[in-house]
Amino acid sequence: MTTSAERIVTSPADPAAAHPAAVAGLVDPVAQGYRIPISTPARAAHVLTTLADSMTAPSSAAGPANVVMQLIDPPVAYGVMESPVESGALYKHPIKRTRTTFTYLAVAVLGTADDKKRYREAVNTAHRQVRSTEKSPVKYNAMDRNLQLWVAMCLYVGFEDTHTLLRGPMSPEQRALFYRDAAPLGTTLQVHPDQWPATPEEFDAVWVELCRTKIAPTPDTRDYLRQLVDLTFVGTVPGPLKAFSRFQTAGFLAPKFREAMEIEWSARDQRLFDGFWRLVGFANRFVPTAIGQLPYRLLLTDMRTRAKLGRPLV
Repeated sequence: MTTSAERIVTSPADPAAAHPAAVAGLVDPVAQGYRIPISTPARAAHVLTTLADSMTAPSSAAGPANVVMQLIDPPVAYGVMESPVESGALYKHPIKRTRTTFTYLAVAVLGTADDKKRYREAVNTAHRQVRSTEKSPVKYNAMDRNLQLWVAMCLYVGFEDTHTLLRGPMSPEQRALFYRDAAPLGTTLQVHPDQWPATPEEFDAVWVELCRTKIAPTPDTRDYLRQLVDLTFVGTVPGPLKAFSRFQTAGFLAPKFREAMEIEWSARDQRLFDGFWRLVGFANRFVPTAIGQLPYRLLLTDMRTRAKLGRPLV
């Protein structure tokens, strides 16, 4: 699905306003093609996990796909593509951009109130510079709380998908516990607490409603994102590594996202993807949570050290 690059696209006035109608009945995002199918066996009823438990090294595998999901919405994409904040350019400084994103995740989920306040101020300083001009194909403002809600919801989907692949689908009660601490993914910045869906079921309904309008890449934004999918922006990459990265990125994209990105995916691809993650999930059982969380903990420590030394946080 594409839209004209000349079309003026803005975020909905307030996605929160759609919540009451959206949750009139249960919605299945997987059946509608907006979430990936997962064949991992369901976990035992006594296995209870929180969002923090999902913050392990394997979760980073969904990172490239998550960026595609966020930027499939034209205002978000053009905000990144036209950003005057050169130091945070995705393709010019991929390592720095990745560190900034994963540090934000660490702060939002594992950080203290002071950590969140400090990082919010740093991110806001950069975001205030990112707004559309008269020449921009679409209107956008990085401080728009509705655009930030979309990005935050994408982040949550990434964590839940990887965690479910590794540990198995959750019962409604297990999922409610897992979802309990998700709001700071958005509220650490401009998303209002009452704007974040209150329950996992409400999240599903809002997610589907947003996806119906957000999944609309333009030819330019699709070409931009294909550089990430195909790893063409990093120069020379061994063919097998490039193919593996592309396969993982495609696997973490739900069918509707893949369709919009014009990425082919077969039943065999899905079986291989599921089989790979069953193996990773088996190995992950033997990794203590503290070890799995180490990359995020180190980023949180690095952020605090930078703050004490007066160095830039983003």
